Amino acid sequence: MFTIGVLTISDGASKGERQDVSGENIRLLVAQLPGATVVESKIIPDEREQIAAALREWCDEKHLHLILTTGGTGLAPRDVTPEATRTVIEREAQGIAEAMRSISLKYTPMAMLSRGIAGMRGRTLIINLPGSPKAVKECLEYILPVLPHAINLLIEGPKEH
Repeated sequence: MFTIGVLTISDGASKGERQDVSGENIRLLVAQLPGATVVESKIIPDEREQIAAALREWCDEKHLHLILTTGGTGLAPRDVTPEATRTVIEREAQGIAEAMRSISLKYTPMAMLSRGIAGMRGRTLIINLPGSPKAVKECLEYILPVLPHAINLLIEGPKEH
């Protein structure tokens, strides 16, 4: 069993001006993972310190196994999710971010504008997903099969190959 947090980063959704469709998509998709439970869910504005604080709390105090963020990964001035995440993680997992951009490029050339990262803090895996509900679904469906193994490696360590 592993625990998941879904963190939506959106000025509009945090003010109640728009629905959090991307966060809903994440919750529906991770429900397919055996033994996975979403135990934390939050919507916050595109503020670097608020993002970093939520990530630190969920890693250090709640001890979640996986945190999936959505939003704030583009080129707009308020898109600061990767910068906030980088201040929190201890090690990057570049392959996950590369895989998501790779699959997204099959659907749109705009995927090359995505700046989301992935990495670990302690025994928590943090992954920045795009803000678009369509891109969230495409990216998460692609990486979903490897997440249980990745989390097991963080929790239990490597087994013999």
